[in-house]
Amino acid sequence: MHRNEGISGITLELGDITHFKGDVIVNAANESLLGGGGVDGAIHAAAGPDLLAECRTLHGCTTGQAKLTSGYRLPARYVIHTVGPVWHGGTHGEEVLLAGAYRSCLELAEANSLATIAFPAISTGVYGYPLEQATRVALRTILAWLDGHLLPEHVTCICYDRATLETYEAVLASLVKDGHNA
Repeated sequence: MHRNEGISGITLELGDITHFKGDVIVNAANESLLGGGGVDGAIHAAAGPDLLAECRTLHGCTTGQAKLTSGYRLPARYVIHTVGPVWHGGTHGEEVLLAGAYRSCLELAEANSLATIAFPAISTGVYGYPLEQATRVALRTILAWLDGHLLPEHVTCICYDRATLETYEAVLASLVKDGHNA
């Protein structure tokens, strides 16, 4: 497992988000919240059938928003399900929607007094958001939140492969160098 704690409050990690031992993990879900592929399917499989049963009571989620459930069989106590945008070339409000998804998760964590949260790379899988652009939106949003709020105290970005981790490391370094505005 690789960690980079170059900035207080944020950690970049290579690994499986379903193994995160903290307050809450974020699920990159679809609007139904009833499971899917990628990280969504992995989280549902690891949490067990009770997660799906609770998700059925939530009646879906709109893009850019988030909803909270219990973590069930996961090491994390809770799951925040968020829906990131599908990439349509960047001309359909994708950046605003993606930033909104991250911010909605952070707002839910704060409202529920959750100190530690782990994010996957939302929208970069089957939704096709270009990795570097999505990473820049994610990290800018997270860093701005951490600058202005006490909770969550710590954010972990869990990257599923080395290329994603290296992208996160490079983008974080450029944001820190440029005062978060790059």
